[in-house]
Amino acid sequence: MTDADVFNRLLAILKDYRATQKSGSVLDYHAPANLRDKLDLQKESAAQSYDQVFDWVETYLKYAVKTGHPQFWNRMWADANMPAIIGEMVSTIAHTSACTFESAPVSTEMEKYLIDEFLSIANFKNGEGQMTTGSSNGNLIAMMAARNLTIKTAKTSGLNGAPQLVAFVNSEAHYSMDKAANVLGIGTDNLVKIPVDDRGRMQISALEAQIIKAKNEGKIPFFVGATAATTVRGAYDPVGEICALRNSCGTDFWVHVDGAWGGSVFLSQSRSAEFLPGLEQVNSFTFDFHKMHGIPMVCNFLLINGQKGSGSEILHSTITSGNDDYIFRGTDQDRPADLGALSLQCGRHTDVLKIFLAWKFSGQAGFVARIERFLAKAEFAEQLVLQTPELELIVPRESFNINFRFRAPDGFCVDTLNRQIRQHLYETGTAIVGLGQINQQTCIRLLIANDAASEADITQFFDHFLAAAKVIINEAEG
Repeated sequence: MTDADVFNRLLAILKDYRATQKSGSVLDYHAPANLRDKLDLQKESAAQSYDQVFDWVETYLKYAVKTGHPQFWNRMWADANMPAIIGEMVSTIAHTSACTFESAPVSTEMEKYLIDEFLSIANFKNGEGQMTTGSSNGNLIAMMAARNLTIKTAKTSGLNGAPQLVAFVNSEAHYSMDKAANVLGIGTDNLVKIPVDDRGRMQISALEAQIIKAKNEGKIPFFVGATAATTVRGAYDPVGEICALRNSCGTDFWVHVDGAWGGSVFLSQSRSAEFLPGLEQVNSFTFDFHKMHGIPMVCNFLLINGQKGSGSEILHSTITSGNDDYIFRGTDQDRPADLGALSLQCGRHTDVLKIFLAWKFSGQAGFVARIERFLAKAEFAEQLVLQTPELELIVPRESFNINFRFRAPDGFCVDTLNRQIRQHLYETGTAIVGLGQINQQTCIRLLIANDAASEADITQFFDHFLAAAKVIINEAEG
């Protein structure tokens, strides 16, 4: 079979899958043991048989979750958009590493271009940035930069003998902050979780009290991690107020914004003013395009604000170490020619092509329009919950997350019942939706991140949900 034959057969399979991705069940569910039997992963294969390769491809797609299905609500990402898919396919065929200009000249220039675009939109002065493996990685790098700027010898001598550093985050912040504190030697006990208000936002008065407490104990408050749309509630911490606190309390801590989920609202001037006032004052900002914008995973940017005149040196001083002149050579104007020099990775996938093509296809206005569509759909879903007597909101909607539950009849545990409803929808392939915990209450976490889903699909989801509840209640009552 020639390369041309392989491509033709593969594209035929993918074309058929794409055409049927939004219909039928969300998945053909099987429990793990049963799925292993059906897959028969240990069966012998004929050497160099493309027929069997394509059998495996079709098996994979048969049992895969259809993330492009309009009843897929389970994650902060869903259907991939076509320009980005083209970029993913091309970058894989070209098969290079974005670590050096020498091996990836075009992607290097594309990445620099987009970094500069986003620095400008965020109003970061004298800034820098990089693409990372996701906001978990971006959070780690930001905390490491803050650590190294605070303890000048941390990079070379470690933290032995240094004053204890303390970081502060929203009590509902992503677990990657705990991982970063662990990896960087800060210690998870020194990652202080700040209580939230009734909207899920970090309480500024509580943050100030904890900063004062740390200073009185001889510790150094060095990092505050704000969240732009928390994982469960979708709440935005008040970054402007956090920056004002930094200016007023005499402690020059680093302010970072984890915008993995909702950070891309910064692309809209009006939505940025609504959700992220004061963003231009923070030190760093990370956001994912592989979530609500349909870019195949992964696609993340970390931006460093250089408003104090040192931004263009922070990543270099944080990341670089060791003998790397065998691979990294030279500079390009005021930055390294090789982007891998500023990365925790050595080999780097050329992730930029997929976002570059999507950016050129849709433009900033197209990305903003997508955000507006999601917010409108989220409001529509919230109103459906409010209008349905059997349902209740756990908390009011903050952005793209609708946290609700079924009102359990007498004799039923409300948490158990809602988990059963969610599982019934999943195992029947009807819909996939997430779960969350707010104030020790289990909630159904409906995420609006699927551009394929219309208001009619949202209505259908709630119809499915109520029907599943009725089935489970009837079965329990005999």
